[in-house]
Amino acid sequence: VGITAVAMSQTQVSSGTWSANSNATQNFTLHENQGNRSVIISVPFLKPFETKPDVILSVNHMDAESKTNVRYTVKSVTVTRDGFTIQISTWEETKIYGIAGYWMAHSD
Repeated sequence: VGITAVAMSQTQVSSGTWSANSNATQNFTLHENQGNRSVIISVPFLKPFETKPDVILSVNHMDAESKTNVRYTVKSVTVTRDGFTIQISTWEETKIYGIAGYWMAHSD
């Protein structure tokens, strides 16, 4: 007598890194002026998902002015089967010269 296992659904997972900085990212202004500033970066998936995935973001690097408070948010704002966009924002007198992290996308 054998045991049979059947997978009812299969999870799809993809992961990678993201980064933005004043030298290489188009429209990067997080190091200039004061007030509300943000930049959007696009992250394409190497292989499209079958359904729209959930995206998890983390920050593992920050290059910021040390004389002021560091205020920032990082969030995914548009997610499709083919990729997603990340919005990085800061406000007040915070000056961010570079920021980076990891991402993971998954769907059932």
